[in-house]
Amino acid sequence: MATAQVSSWQTWNSGPFCMERKLGRDPGTVILRFRGPFTLRDVYSCLEPTALNKMLELEPGPGEPPVVKNILDLSECPYVDSSGLGIIVTHMVRCQKKGIRMIAAGISPRVKQVMQITKVDSIITCCGSVDEAENC
Repeated sequence: MATAQVSSWQTWNSGPFCMERKLGRDPGTVILRFRGPFTLRDVYSCLEPTALNKMLELEPGPGEPPVVKNILDLSECPYVDSSGLGIIVTHMVRCQKKGIRMIAAGISPRVKQVMQITKVDSIITCCGSVDEAENC
């Protein structure tokens, strides 16, 4: 299992799944970009569980304003299994507790279908693209 040091600009890409954290256009906006299949096997084949949790904590980096909006960029995520969906829902609850608005953006038809079947689409704000989410 690959290990990675967490930093606000770190990108992990040691397997088919990749997660990147970057700042959005507006102060206090953080974009988490997911690429590849979002499954338990793919996530943990390239990320230690503690590294994933650290990335999802959304603590501001040095000199950054507090996070007020988190955009999950799923535009390059072709598939989400129940574990990936569980990570997203857990992250949404964490955001709500911190007063951070979470928006899912760029959802593929297949991921949208999983969200509809599980009714997750009724509790998560979704936008067609990251640009749209940044204006939302």
